[in-house]
Amino acid sequence: MAFADTLKQLPPITRLAGLQLIDQHGATVATLENKPGQAGSVAVYAALAERFGAITVQAAHEGLLMYAEHTADARAHPGKHPNIDRLIALIEAGGRYAVKLLPAA
Repeated sequence: MAFADTLKQLPPITRLAGLQLIDQHGATVATLENKPGQAGSVAVYAALAERFGAITVQAAHEGLLMYAEHTADARAHPGKHPNIDRLIALIEAGGRYAVKLLPAA
């Protein structure tokens, strides 16, 4: 399934301004905003957090499937898709990210 089709099946994110990913030490490692260019990643990460409770290795594997055709592009061009790169790195290194949802104003 293409990424655009996957996005249509995910819960709406209109209630979110974005989300933060927090490492095991409590540090915020990324903030994704619900804006063009990042909204798809907010939808993916929010859906993964809802399903798995955090971004775990298992969630990261599922996330790569959700990103569909963009995952192959990210593997071919490291740095081009940082939100996918983050999932790949999490799978390689292990660990998890807590997710803090940021409500829309």
